[in-house]
Amino acid sequence: MTASFEGLEVGQEIPVYSKVVKREDVKAYADASGDQNPLHQDDNFARSVGFPGIIAHGMFTMAHLATALTRWAGDPAALKRIKVQFRAVVYMDETIEAGGTIAALDPGTRTATVDVWVRLTRAGEEEQPIKNAQAEVRFA
Repeated sequence: MTASFEGLEVGQEIPVYSKVVKREDVKAYADASGDQNPLHQDDNFARSVGFPGIIAHGMFTMAHLATALTRWAGDPAALKRIKVQFRAVVYMDETIEAGGTIAALDPGTRTATVDVWVRLTRAGEEEQPIKNAQAEVRFA
């Protein structure tokens, strides 16, 4: 369900969007982005630098966050700005969740400022691959 500016309130949470990270999705992202770093494609290489296997690109995780925002807004062009901190890696078969909370509304520009995040649960603990992040979404 998409949002309308008139129905928004400061403090309101946007719908959480979940995705299981699959090797084929990370490969497709690597091919589309041109980022062929072996850390994202070669388990042996990833293990040689201390990971249990390949990891998702940070920008793959941010793209999931952008998708959550544009699905909520109902228009990919509505996402005007996004600023993130990458804070944790994402492994294959983990479920990432993206969401946020409306921090401010500007009726003059019909813009919502949203504090956003990506989280996952690993070994019973919450990790935030993206935090201290904010997006601006402008509604038609």
